[in-house]
Amino acid sequence: MAVPLSQMWTVATYVLRQKMKGRKRYPLVLMLEPLFRCNLACAGCGKIQYPGHVLKMELTPEECFKAVEECGTPTVAIPGGEPLLHPGIGEIVEGLVARKKYIYLCTNALLLKQKIDQFRPSKYLTFSVHLDGQREHHDFSVCLEGGYDKAVEGVREALRRGFRVTTNTTLFDGADPKSVRAFFDEMMELGVEGMMLSPGYSYEKAPDQQHFLGRARTRRLFRAILSNRRTKWRFNMSPLFLEFLMGKREYECTPWGMPTYNVFGWQKPCYLLQDGYADTFAELLESTEWAHYGFESGNPKCANCMVHSGYEASAVNDTFGSLRGLWATTRAMLFSRYQDPEALELLNEEVRPVHDFASLVQLESAPAQETRS
Repeated sequence: MAVPLSQMWTVATYVLRQKMKGRKRYPLVLMLEPLFRCNLACAGCGKIQYPGHVLKMELTPEECFKAVEECGTPTVAIPGGEPLLHPGIGEIVEGLVARKKYIYLCTNALLLKQKIDQFRPSKYLTFSVHLDGQREHHDFSVCLEGGYDKAVEGVREALRRGFRVTTNTTLFDGADPKSVRAFFDEMMELGVEGMMLSPGYSYEKAPDQQHFLGRARTRRLFRAILSNRRTKWRFNMSPLFLEFLMGKREYECTPWGMPTYNVFGWQKPCYLLQDGYADTFAELLESTEWAHYGFESGNPKCANCMVHSGYEASAVNDTFGSLRGLWATTRAMLFSRYQDPEALELLNEEVRPVHDFASLVQLESAPAQETRS
């Protein structure tokens, strides 16, 4: 099982408490961004395209703790930027562990071996390592030759020291489903606890605007990848969200389920869009025009989004919203092969990987000026 029972129990009891209190909008995972600065400049990333003075900004540990307590979620994801560049990241993690929060520290792992002594193994701490596929594909995705090997070195060191480790993978148009499935095999052999994956979101500021997936292509790609699964594959995410990606379920976006707090405050309306900021979490919930967002709203910014930060909380809510949802989740966990002959045929279709269109261009990390193309 990819998620420990103690963590599953904590999340389940938290969600049930929210439902007993009659809360229709409640947070599930806090996306805590202590900085935007990064040591990579991935072509599909819209998080680091800020002026230099913004990239130098950081949340203090005290600001992080206040946001976590204000939000009240059992789980905290720490993306960025690259969190390991934050000088106080060890103190931040230690404080969250003391508060018994389940932490996913999202890292490209380039600095993991160097920084790992700042952390102690705990059931509350997981290194979620960004790996976008097999070696060639990952290096192209992050615009860094040798990035895959460096990340895998970090994973091996963390596992050797007894840390929980998962991978997080973002897939774009042109991803080869056979290669992705082979990558899953590699990660299981490496010994990670589980894998997380999501389609990429078309950030307006991302340098590469050509390879984001539409909804139909997302479903087709994930159906090919996730049908006819190997029994050894373990995923550290909602099984109903994976069914959503495969086109087996329809959900409405619940952006309040994974709210974002960063150097500007509480970001409206979600982790992906930046339509203003609130000073408090309560203000975020009360002042955001939620009806203006999500696929059903007709907002063009949301038209192709199927990202976990908008829809995985919807899937978790479905699990605990009814006996039918709970049974669907149990069934998905027990019968996870999803045998599908047509999906096998999709694997045989010719795919031209994105990295075939151009040679890898190594970008300068943490650009000082906002770039558009």
